[in-house]
Amino acid sequence: MARVKSGKTNRARHKKVLKRTKGFYSAGSRAYIHAVEKMDRALAYEYRDRKVKKREFRALWTQRINAAARLNGTTYSRLMGGLAKAGIEINRKVLSDLAINDAAAFTALCKHALS
Repeated sequence: MARVKSGKTNRARHKKVLKRTKGFYSAGSRAYIHAVEKMDRALAYEYRDRKVKKREFRALWTQRINAAARLNGTTYSRLMGGLAKAGIEINRKVLSDLAINDAAAFTALCKHALS
């Protein structure tokens, strides 16, 4: 019975990890043991931040809508409540874009929501 050597397999695995950690600080890009730890952490942040990005964008849209709503004499919550009552289904991303790029259309929506 011969023992199984894992030289090629280990080399390939190490190369894969070191390739992913290229550009990391210090031993995080050179030493395999450290690189594995850094890579695992980076992958965890990457997964988490894909969710966080959605959260942050929604908060940004809300802030922009609120600022534009206040210029039109109302608040974010009153505006969103008025739009819902008026049956206007428009998402926050589009509403935010309107507030920035088409102030006249946003003002018309505000008037419609508050009437």
